[in-house]
Amino acid sequence: MELVESSLGRIKETEPAINAFATVTEESALRQAAAAAQEIANGHYRGPLHGIPLGVKDLYDTAGVLTTSSSRVRADYVPDADSVAVAKLTAAGMIVVGKTHTHEFAFGATTPTTRNPWDTSKVPGGSSGGSGAAVASGSVTVALGSDTGGSIRIPASVCGTVGLKPTYGRAPRCGVASLSWSLDHVGPLTRNVREAALVMAAMSGYDRRDPASVDLPAPDWSADLDGSVAGVRIGIPVNFYNERVQPEAWSAAMSAADVVASLGAELVKVEIPMAETIMAAEWTIMLAEASSYHQEALRDTPELFTDEVRVLLEAGEAVLATSYINALRSRTLMQAGWKDMFRDIDVLLAPTVPGPGVDAENPVFAWAADDVEAATSAYSRVCAPANLTGLPAISVPVAFTAEGGLPLGAQVIGKPFCEGDVIRIAAAYEAATDHVGRVAPMSMRVSSVS
Repeated sequence: MELVESSLGRIKETEPAINAFATVTEESALRQAAAAAQEIANGHYRGPLHGIPLGVKDLYDTAGVLTTSSSRVRADYVPDADSVAVAKLTAAGMIVVGKTHTHEFAFGATTPTTRNPWDTSKVPGGSSGGSGAAVASGSVTVALGSDTGGSIRIPASVCGTVGLKPTYGRAPRCGVASLSWSLDHVGPLTRNVREAALVMAAMSGYDRRDPASVDLPAPDWSADLDGSVAGVRIGIPVNFYNERVQPEAWSAAMSAADVVASLGAELVKVEIPMAETIMAAEWTIMLAEASSYHQEALRDTPELFTDEVRVLLEAGEAVLATSYINALRSRTLMQAGWKDMFRDIDVLLAPTVPGPGVDAENPVFAWAADDVEAATSAYSRVCAPANLTGLPAISVPVAFTAEGGLPLGAQVIGKPFCEGDVIRIAAAYEAATDHVGRVAPMSMRVSSVS
C-alpha cells in the first residue's frame, strides 16, 4: 500500500512538469495494492513483482481502462481484455497505476505530449516517451514500452533509464496496437538491469495468437547477473554507429566498452554489413505496414490524426509493392550478414542514439549549417538495425552531458534469443559504475507542459 501510494503521490508531484501519463488509475491501483498486501500477509507471495507499481504504454490494451494510443482516432476506446503482456504481469502481481503517453500510434521518436524529467525543455524520446519519463522521474520503477525503430531504447537513453528489447518473437504482442508488425517488439523500461530481467522474463513466452511468437522457455535472466564477463567478445563498430553521431555520445559508449574490457571482456573491431541499406529498408517496411494497419481510419477519419502521423501514413500508401518486397529481401540479406558478423563476437556495443534529448520546440539534430536531421530520423537511425535483424538489445545510461547534465546511453546487441548475454554485460557495467539508477531531480524543475 505504501509503495503504491508513494507512486501515485510522485505522479501528482511530477505530472504538471512532464505529462508522462495519459490516464492515472488511482482507485483501481489502491484496491489492487490492498489485495496484494492481504495476499502476501496470507502467505500467497507470487514472486518479486508482487505489489510493484507498473506504468503501461497507452498502446497496450487494459481491460476497462481507456487505451487511446495518444490519438484522437481512439479517444473513446476502452478494451474488454488486457493485452497478453499486461495480463502476464498482473498475474505476477504487478499493479497498474496508469497509462503512459506514446508518440501517436508509436509513429515517431519525440512524444510531443511529454517532456524530459532531466530538462523539461527537452524531448523524452519516443515513442515510449511517457514510459521513459515516468521511470526517470521516479513515478514508477517499471513501465512498458514497444520498440519498432528504437522506441524502448531511445527514451531509455534520452531519459537515463534501462530499456530492454527482446528477440523478435520472444514476447507476445497480442493486444498491443501495431506500428509495423514485422518490426514490432514489446519490453520494459526500468530503473536498473535486474528489474528489466525480471519483467522481461514475466512478459515472455509463447502465445499462438501472435504469428511471430516462438515457443521457447524464458529463463530467469536475473539469476546470473553476478557472473564473470571475462573472455566475452564485444564488437566495436568501425562504421555506421560512429557516423552522424555527436562526439560526446560516441565517447560515452566507448568509455562504457573500456569499463567492460577492464572486467575481462575482449574488444573486437567489426564492420556493420549492408550499412547503406539499413534505413531504406527500415522506413520502407515501416511505412507500408503502418499504412496497411491504419488504412480504414485513414480513409474514414483522416482529420483525427495529427498532421505529422497522417502525412507518414499517406506516404506509406505510395510505397510500391516491389519496393516493399525488395526491402524484405534486403532485410533477409542483412540478417545473414549480421549472423556472419556474430561468428567473431558475442555482443555488439554502440551508442543508443546520436545525442541527448533535443529541444522540444525544435526537435532536430544540426550536423552542419546546411545539414539538419529530424530527431525521429536521427534517433531511429542508430536503433533500427536491431529491429530489422530482430536481435535482442538493451540500453543502459553511461554518461551525462557536460552541458546540461542530460543522459546518454549505450546499447548492447546480442545473438538471437541470447537475452542473457546482453543483460549480463549490462549488469556488469552497472555494477562497476554509478550511472545506472539515478532519478531526475524533478524538484528543481518548475516549468510545466501546456
